[in-house]
Amino acid sequence: MKTVVFGNDHTAVELKKELIPYVEAKGYQVINVGTDTTDSVDYPAIGEAVAVMVAEGKADFGIAVCGTGLGISLACNKVRGIRACVCSEPYTARYSRLHNNCNILCFGARVIGPETAKMLIDEFLDTEFEGGRHARRVDMIMDIERRNRTDE
Repeated sequence: MKTVVFGNDHTAVELKKELIPYVEAKGYQVINVGTDTTDSVDYPAIGEAVAVMVAEGKADFGIAVCGTGLGISLACNKVRGIRACVCSEPYTARYSRLHNNCNILCFGARVIGPETAKMLIDEFLDTEFEGGRHARRVDMIMDIERRNRTDE
């Protein structure tokens, strides 16, 4: 069974309550590393927690949600091996997997509603990486990451 790690800040608590059962119904095990209260939390820490689990292979994919999706995606993308995308419509969610082999889907709880979020999740989780010329480009992206690491 594939695993999805779900992380959210305080803006997405209600949305998460609807989305986790939706992802589970698709046949995925879900690990929740997000907050369950509306008390303010710092989305960078949650984004990092999602990304580390994916990078370490403890989850196959991640879903990370903050107010806009942007801040949490920036935090996720700081972890080596992560390709997190911010999506607000299904086309981008599909192509984030098809062409870019993204491993974390991010979106904004203040930007989209639950039905759009479900469409994004469907496109993201149901789409396989196409490979071919896109694999070379993903490798180029990962080479940029390797060349610019300062912690080695």
